[in-house]
Amino acid sequence: FMAALMAEDGSSKARHPEFQRMRVTLTIGVIGLCVTSYILGAWQGTSNGINSSLISTKTRCEDPVRSSGVRLDFKAHHQVDLNESSLVVEKFPPCQLKYSEYTPCQDPRRARKFPKKMMQYRERHCPNKEEMFRCLIPAPPSYKNPFQWPKSRDYAWYNNIPHRELSIEKAVQNWIQVEGDLFRFPGGGTMFPHGADAYIDDINALVPLNDGNIRTALDTGCGVASWGAYLMKRNIITMSFAPRDSHEAQVQFALERGVPAMIGVIGSERIPYPARAFDMAHCSRCLIPWNKLDGIYLIEVDRVLRPGGYWILSGPPIHWKRHYKGWERTEEDLKQEQDEIEDLAKRLCWKKVVEKGDLAIWQKPINHLECVDSRKVYEAPQICKSNDVDSAWYKKMDTCISPLPDVKSEDEVAGGALERWPRRAFAVPPRIIRGSVPGLTPEKFEEDNKLWSERVDHYKKLIPPLGKRRYRNVMDMNAGIGGFAAALMKYPLWVMNVVPTGLANGTLGIIYERGFIGTYQDWCEAFSTYPRTYDLIHADKIFSSYQDRCDITYILLEMDRILRPEGTVIIRDTVEMLVKVQTITGGMRWKSQIMDHESGPFNPDKILVAVKTYWTGEPAQKQ
Repeated sequence: FMAALMAEDGSSKARHPEFQRMRVTLTIGVIGLCVTSYILGAWQGTSNGINSSLISTKTRCEDPVRSSGVRLDFKAHHQVDLNESSLVVEKFPPCQLKYSEYTPCQDPRRARKFPKKMMQYRERHCPNKEEMFRCLIPAPPSYKNPFQWPKSRDYAWYNNIPHRELSIEKAVQNWIQVEGDLFRFPGGGTMFPHGADAYIDDINALVPLNDGNIRTALDTGCGVASWGAYLMKRNIITMSFAPRDSHEAQVQFALERGVPAMIGVIGSERIPYPARAFDMAHCSRCLIPWNKLDGIYLIEVDRVLRPGGYWILSGPPIHWKRHYKGWERTEEDLKQEQDEIEDLAKRLCWKKVVEKGDLAIWQKPINHLECVDSRKVYEAPQICKSNDVDSAWYKKMDTCISPLPDVKSEDEVAGGALERWPRRAFAVPPRIIRGSVPGLTPEKFEEDNKLWSERVDHYKKLIPPLGKRRYRNVMDMNAGIGGFAAALMKYPLWVMNVVPTGLANGTLGIIYERGFIGTYQDWCEAFSTYPRTYDLIHADKIFSSYQDRCDITYILLEMDRILRPEGTVIIRDTVEMLVKVQTITGGMRWKSQIMDHESGPFNPDKILVAVKTYWTGEPAQKQ
């Protein structure tokens, strides 16, 4: 009865004109309040990332992280699968100062346990979990941020790499000189004491280097990487490598100069690059016995050399009639070595382009049609029966020739011809056109380029120095098909594109076909570099991918090892994973902030931007 009475009373009110107008006004007001609150909330969440400049370009004592005052409290609003004990911030102490140049997988003390045959003791030998350091590698006292490129090519702070050995041992060859509190790099090398620029001009007179056909180069036994440093102004990017040996810190000097380099050696295992990666390979007195062990070292160069690529050799035994006394070797010995190299090159189906002065240049064929027929003449090396030519992580080298993709005519380039640089960067790579990598199509390639262009534009709002000269050495820990590197092309930096083993099968070959460089890596182990060698590290879904494979704390400690003081880290992952990462980095002297995905606050993936604070080891630190 009461319900019927109320309904009758309500219906009479509803028919009243004033009540109807009031109800419409009230409805519009409520809607307006809701819209205003939503816009204000969305703006506040977005401005938290964009309007706060996390990155300071100052050095030393200034706070490199400035907060906007409003932080996104993800821990309060997201369920994180962590037990209470794991939320406690572990404070990581500094390691002893004697470990300031520690390279976990190329530790000279551990290397002594392995045989010297085929340089096995110089290869990667990583510590087991019980031997891994749970401390922060300190920078040396008085460490300063490196000079910006291009000044860094020629100068470095002495206190950053306090080693005079090369300035004394290689004084005549002009590798490096000490000038007060600076190192100066005159650009010299063992076979080019008058400078890498003049030496490269000599090569250019024999093989054109400036037309964009040669983009990626490999320098074996690189010294301080002056050859790669001076090729950069010709738009050629070089992967330089050398072992950690008696030439102390040569790779460290290269990276301090802002030049791509890795610790590495051609030993018993394949070098960590895919087949058909480099347009040009180079050895300038690199001391590799090319003519020994059934030619296994030159066969490995053949694997990573592109069809039609060049191999350049200077130093012993080239031009031996002039240099044999200085090399303290007999004429007969040197002549025999050169004859054996010439014979091996023929059996690899290489053509000798020219020998002039101290330089000799060979060229790999563009396909294997004639090479297959020539196996009737040459018993060794045979062409490998396996097509697994890209695998190169802890894989033993072969004494057979890596097969090239099939072709239909003599003038067809095996695997597909590449565009000239810079068109090569955005042209669809031949591996994608041929369907060599499952799931990748030309359409997905274009979508990936667009995606990373948008992401890098967003990063520039989060990190304003990204578009300037603040960063030189950049690492992408999970590079995919190189979209991040492509989006950064216009800036004066280079990217080490890392393809984690077991995560992205076959994409490193695509990265090289685009004209970029990179390497394979298992992030449960340390990277083949010295401490403090990268300015910016980008990690896309690394921690989600590795959380079930190893302790992600050691991945973060490795990132800290290779990151320079005041360097920046960008991590993309789920919010749950980023909360865990932020908890760990809270004990690593990093300052970080979790920010919204570029698509907005409703995307469950977020972005963590962190800065490693400036600190150094103490000279009188207790050991």
